[in-house]
Amino acid sequence: MSAPDPAGGTASLAERLAAAVTGCPSVARLHGGPFGEVATYLPGRRVTGIRISGDDTATDPALVGKVAVHVAGRYPHPVSEIVREVRAAVGAVMPGLTVEGTVEDYL
Repeated sequence: MSAPDPAGGTASLAERLAAAVTGCPSVARLHGGPFGEVATYLPGRRVTGIRISGDDTATDPALVGKVAVHVAGRYPHPVSEIVREVRAAVGAVMPGLTVEGTVEDYL
């Protein structure tokens, strides 16, 4: 199930996850990792900070696989709080996903 996106198409799972994660109070922004390698590539665009290991069009979390979410946190939130919020945000979009949360930086 995809939600409408502002461009008139449908938002991918990675885009929906990115929107949910950036809405977390302790998250300043998504982060691409040291070399910008953490991303999901879509036709004509990429979602930095979200990497899906399986089928990003599936509705079954087992087929989607693991989701890596890399963020820059808002200081002074502790890493454990940031990762807890990220996991809750991802779970609100698709319950049951395995989430690997990484705090790359603080802003």
